[in-house]
Amino acid sequence: MASRLHVADSRPEDWVYVSEGGATIVFSYRGTENPHFQGRVLRLRKTALSNNDTGHSVEEEPDDPMIAFQRDVISCIVPQAFLPDLDVILLNESWLGAIECLRNSDRPQERWKKDKIDKRRRKGVLATNLVGGEGIVAVEIKPKWGFLPREHHLSPQTVSTKTSTCRFCMHTYLRSQEGAFPTDYCPMDLYSRNETRMVKAIHDLWNAWVRSDGSLNNFRIFVSGKVIKPSHHDFHDVPIGPPDTGVSSSFNSGFIKETLMENLMRLLLDTRVLDIISTLQRTLDELDIEGLSKLCSMSKADLASMVAGPTPEDWRDFIRCYQTSYCTWDHANPDPKNIKHYLMAYLLSATFKDCSIILRFNQGGGSLSSHSVSIIDLDPKPMNKLGEWEELDRRIVEGYRAGGQQKRCAP
Repeated sequence: MASRLHVADSRPEDWVYVSEGGATIVFSYRGTENPHFQGRVLRLRKTALSNNDTGHSVEEEPDDPMIAFQRDVISCIVPQAFLPDLDVILLNESWLGAIECLRNSDRPQERWKKDKIDKRRRKGVLATNLVGGEGIVAVEIKPKWGFLPREHHLSPQTVSTKTSTCRFCMHTYLRSQEGAFPTDYCPMDLYSRNETRMVKAIHDLWNAWVRSDGSLNNFRIFVSGKVIKPSHHDFHDVPIGPPDTGVSSSFNSGFIKETLMENLMRLLLDTRVLDIISTLQRTLDELDIEGLSKLCSMSKADLASMVAGPTPEDWRDFIRCYQTSYCTWDHANPDPKNIKHYLMAYLLSATFKDCSIILRFNQGGGSLSSHSVSIIDLDPKPMNKLGEWEELDRRIVEGYRAGGQQKRCAP
């Protein structure tokens, strides 16, 4: 086995905070002493504040599941050109404690109040830095659900709503009723391949980004590796336009917005990445959570009782099935003997419903290569979330119908 990098071969102060999600936090390398870390980001697992860091750590813990999952599952159904490189990096508690002390104040308040770096971990992930590089502008978009479910397994109470309004728009309505920032963005527009609708989707993402001062998690802008927000004083001087035009990049004039929109549209129209994501979401979720629940009942179980996650061999077996016989099954009348594969298919669909794409280009425009778009956040989802998702689905649809909403999301 080749020798692995150790995080202690770098200084904690050479890593800067980039972003984080529910499970991981990301730092990018800004040092110059170790070329092995150049152009890479460090992804570390998080844990709840209530967890005690002095507890037992596994000296021979397995590699981060993200690495095996990308190698054995994701790379079999997504072209490698759209995936970042992932490598194992060894960790130690004192180094993790040092970077936490240095960078915790850079994290959003709602994050550091809830969780922290899991300092018991002995292995992390070193990945391609898709948002870094001098003069590089990168936009992260979380497209979300790109399809409407089939009628087969929907109840009489939900069928007209679910086949008319997409899941994201219903969930947006519920969140707005609970005080979240509203947004007009509809994923169906972004996935449509209709340029007019795609432009509308990008503008809606931008407008929600501005209104929320960048707090929504489905649209983020990075310049030279640094996240930019509308309220930042340096946003007005973002050099995002062609460098030789002499045009001042003024936020108020809309120059930054229109130039960015043009670059994003060029990339999105030139790539298959949205088609790949929406196809995988739809084909892996043939039953909807309602149909999956019915199938579990036929198998004398319920979604809330599902705890044990698939093993690596289970995933390899499922991928073989998905690439061969899965598409020939009668999904309108699912066979209870296939319950395990249907559960795994739904978990994998959830991964693609929650992934992000990174669109990356030089600030002066220039040529666009096939590597300008990447898919990230392709973590495996846990089986024990199924019951929670079932309840959330019920709450979203009931809340949307109770509010008298009737938006029609065109497929």
